[in-house]
Amino acid sequence: MKSFNSGFKNIASCCVGVMALAAVGCGSDGGGGTAVARPGTVSVSLTDAPACGYEAVVVTVSKVRIHESSSVDNPNGAGWRDITLDPPRSINLLDLNDPTQGNLGLDYLGETQLTAGHYTQLRLVLEENPRSGAPYDYSNYIVLENGDPNIHNPNERIELETPSGIQTGIKLIHQFTVGSGQRVDLLLDFDACHSIVKTGSGKYKLKPVIKVIPYELNGIEGFVDASLVGNHAVVSAQVNGEIIRAVVPNSSTDQNLRGKFFIPRLTPGDYDVVITAGNSPADTCCATAVITGVPVPTDTSITQISTGTDRLTLQASTFHTIGDTVALVNPPSPPATDDRDDATVIVVAKQALSSGLTVAVRSQVASLRHSNPETVGDYHYGLVLPIAAPSQGLYGSFPITLSPTAGAGIYSIHGSAQTPTVSYTTQNPALPSVNISAGDNWDQDFTLAP
Repeated sequence: MKSFNSGFKNIASCCVGVMALAAVGCGSDGGGGTAVARPGTVSVSLTDAPACGYEAVVVTVSKVRIHESSSVDNPNGAGWRDITLDPPRSINLLDLNDPTQGNLGLDYLGETQLTAGHYTQLRLVLEENPRSGAPYDYSNYIVLENGDPNIHNPNERIELETPSGIQTGIKLIHQFTVGSGQRVDLLLDFDACHSIVKTGSGKYKLKPVIKVIPYELNGIEGFVDASLVGNHAVVSAQVNGEIIRAVVPNSSTDQNLRGKFFIPRLTPGDYDVVITAGNSPADTCCATAVITGVPVPTDTSITQISTGTDRLTLQASTFHTIGDTVALVNPPSPPATDDRDDATVIVVAKQALSSGLTVAVRSQVASLRHSNPETVGDYHYGLVLPIAAPSQGLYGSFPITLSPTAGAGIYSIHGSAQTPTVSYTTQNPALPSVNISAGDNWDQDFTLAP
């Protein structure tokens, strides 16, 4: 199969908003009279983790809305509590992961008063495309990691089309109660990989996948060598080879801060921390490193795995590529619109270590395969992977020792897909491990069935 240029950032759900809701309940009026209810405050900020295959994912936020009723759709109706951004703010979600700031790199959007009570609806309101002005001056757009030589130039802004209803807000149904004197923190968890869909006509559409979950400050933090920041470094927390959350290290020009990372919002338990980097197109950095048994004891504990003076480093490695075609079995019939192939196909390269542990090294959203005539349900992928042996170390006192382990150049490929109505989880064949130490392998095709 012919090679193609494609991005390869790891899959991670993007933590896109922290909402801090503080309600101050009844209190004395100071003169011995009847207690009066004082309004609380709701504040909203944005943060993010890496998306897959993108240099930039930009959205322009104009308003955040809150309502007590989940059934209210009239944007002009009563009962809304608004945080209005004037002017609307364009935010590159991939720039917000700065763990060196006290608020973890949050982009503060503003605040509004909020009375104590029960709330069931949140809405994130985005600006409409396009803005007036220069060409490609979109309100919402993406930039592909390495461009698309068949369609787009590198660094080109590609319009991220939004559904017509988005101007009234992305509706998020979530129940929470703000009690007297309580503060409730909520996290909007934006899954970018599943929220951006490439259609059959080559357009990109925003179909938001956002969860609202309680937010507590816990996680895993540390430092990687500053040189890795410019080499597409990604640090992920994994369990049994599944990526739970991933971040990119801080890119600050301050060398004391550059390379710091923080993986937030982890369920208490033990994690494997996986560090990858690759300086495409030179492809001379770096081998994978894994730290096992990293504990996160509680919802408020932060576990450190390295310091600014004992930074984690990666061994040098060259890279080869695994790729081919993914075909969906009985894909949905083409709709009347141009969404001929409205699916998100994810391919993951996993590696087995000598300890018996398997980790996800790199993942990718497969691209729609261009052919003549077009074939519904066909996608292609190409995962660029290090061939040097991965290093492994056990969590403990600093500095954590990382030693080469088995598995050099050996990977297995796993896939899944999601359409608006169907999940594809059955892979045929279940591909055996392949060794790419000697060169690329473009013969790893498979099908996915519901």
